[in-house]
Amino acid sequence: MKNIKLIVTDMDGTFLNSKYEISPEFPAVYEELKKRNILFIPASGRQMAGITQYFKDIENEIGFIAENGGYVVYQDQELFADQLAQETVAEIVRITREIPGAEIVVSAKQNAYYESTDDTFVNYFKTYYTANKKVEDLTAELNDDVFKIAIYHADGAEDHVLPHLNAFKNDDLEMVVSGKNWVDLMNKKISKGHALSIIQKKLNILPSETMVFGDYMNDIDMLKNSQFSFAMQNAHPDVKKVANYEAESNDHFGVVKAIGEVIRSS
Repeated sequence: MKNIKLIVTDMDGTFLNSKYEISPEFPAVYEELKKRNILFIPASGRQMAGITQYFKDIENEIGFIAENGGYVVYQDQELFADQLAQETVAEIVRITREIPGAEIVVSAKQNAYYESTDDTFVNYFKTYYTANKKVEDLTAELNDDVFKIAIYHADGAEDHVLPHLNAFKNDDLEMVVSGKNWVDLMNKKISKGHALSIIQKKLNILPSETMVFGDYMNDIDMLKNSQFSFAMQNAHPDVKKVANYEAESNDHFGVVKAIGEVIRSS
């Protein structure tokens, strides 16, 4: 792993522990990465503000992949910003309203918008979407650029949301399970892997020079775009099948430990 130039990590279930904390060792590890000109990039289904809040001191030095690849920034420069059509947003919202127990978040550049009156859900989702705004009707046009629709279900998104979304299978949409309780819908070909390829192309970095960490299905595309792909010990079984290596669990800060191995070998 001596030729690593780029390290990309998912956030929830991967870089952050179960209390949404960063390893106390990360600042020192990051300084060592800087000395070796190794770029660090968080990649998440979260909105941009939900990621950058953890990296305020180094925000202008690194890159970010937000919205499951719908929004990409490198050193304060916007590299890519996707946009869902208003009619697509409205149709998804109308169908999702019919799913028992489902909650909807329309994630856009300025805010994440919601219409839920369930305080338990609202307080929970604000952990991930720190810039948010309540609206009366999510089918109404928003004065904002929408990246994705995130659908939450307390009993599990894979079993309780996906079966209801068959109407969108033939549309130009990507549907990805981004966590135990979340399904994200985006434009076709939008993914963390696509976003990673944008960064690799801009910086002339090869998959053989890239290290990636992930734990859930929305991480699979970017794991495939890296020779040094790591599934967390706590990862979904399908993710472990794709990854070439395994890191300790997020609650043992396995990402930072694995990066430490890179530093020691370089």
